[in-house]
Amino acid sequence: MTRLIYNTATTLDGYLADDSDSLEWLFAVPGAAEAESSFPAFLEGIGAMVMGSTTYEWVYAHEGLAEHPERWRSAYGERFVLVLTSRALPVPAGAGVRLFSGAVREAWAELESAAAGRDVWVVGGGDVVGQFADAGLLDEIRVSIAPATLGSGKPLLPRVLGSDRLTLESVRQSGQFAELVYAVGRPA
Repeated sequence: MTRLIYNTATTLDGYLADDSDSLEWLFAVPGAAEAESSFPAFLEGIGAMVMGSTTYEWVYAHEGLAEHPERWRSAYGERFVLVLTSRALPVPAGAGVRLFSGAVREAWAELESAAAGRDVWVVGGGDVVGQFADAGLLDEIRVSIAPATLGSGKPLLPRVLGSDRLTLESVRQSGQFAELVYAVGRPA
């Protein structure tokens, strides 16, 4: 059964990115390479991905995809990626990226089909994940907490999810990061 998984890193005070949508704080954390060592195994179980336009635009710019579209495949392979956006965005040549404007519930059937029995990774951002949680489609949150604070920025998950919906499944240390995995129950 295809699950929808939010896998991300956050600061200790719960921010994904700073006020300028930058992730530079993440790259400055010592031991980040060790924390990423389990990522290839996670990615093997992913058949499709979904992200919001801000996350997509950051990846597009950060990876220099306008000049080097091949970098998309080296990072994400042949996976189908749905970008939730209300505007036209550039798409790297040869990438399986589709722009989508609409409710996440409408996108789910396409994501599930593209995943072909594997899981769907919600890359970000927090509001996109919140929309899936609101729709009762989010199954798991995997969050790696970094030893850094920002004071403000883009929140991890700008929604209220009570303890009645979140069940801690595992905790592990990976370098300087603490990885928490929560199962997410359906809304009442």
